[in-house]
Amino acid sequence: MSFASFLYIFANNNFNLKKEVIINPRTPYRKGKEEELFRINEKIRVSQVRLVGENVEVGVYDIKDALNIAQEQGLDLVEINAKSDPPICRVVDYSKFKYEQKKKQKEMKAKAQKTVVKEIRFGPNTDDHDFNFKLKHAENFLKEGSKVRAYVQFVGRTIVFKERGEEILKKFIEQLEDFGKPEHALQMEGKKMIVIIAPATKSKK
Repeated sequence: MSFASFLYIFANNNFNLKKEVIINPRTPYRKGKEEELFRINEKIRVSQVRLVGENVEVGVYDIKDALNIAQEQGLDLVEINAKSDPPICRVVDYSKFKYEQKKKQKEMKAKAQKTVVKEIRFGPNTDDHDFNFKLKHAENFLKEGSKVRAYVQFVGRTIVFKERGEEILKKFIEQLEDFGKPEHALQMEGKKMIVIIAPATKSKK
């Protein structure tokens, strides 16, 4: 094969490859659609539904009748509980309904804050100065919204001073009553006497 023939074949094949690149990607690019959380209108494939909503007589309807009621009001039929028998559907503007659902989810997320637990350690022979120092820390923790896990650690033979440890924690709880409340009674975990204090709920005025 001559060099000229080789160039002719290469140029011809390269031209065909270019044609393929142009022809093949005719299918338009489609962005992934957001998956719907609720079935609506014709996507609700059951024979009967329990209908609820404004300007609707609550009851069980054939799916065709339920769709007609929604269409007559210029609204959508939205399946809000698929597990019910029959499924519960609401006649509502789906765009507005979906917006309200997303708004509720955001509000729930904002309220669901991670609970932080701060520890305060005492010994059965903790003196007043040390007690007050740790009490002040506990007040600040509770004010910032953290829980306080307070415990008396009994080391070696100090386990015989359980009554002293109980006095310390009861006094601790009493001094913090304006800032938090204990979640449970005093309890022993191994050689620790423990109480968890949760921040006091602020009353709405």
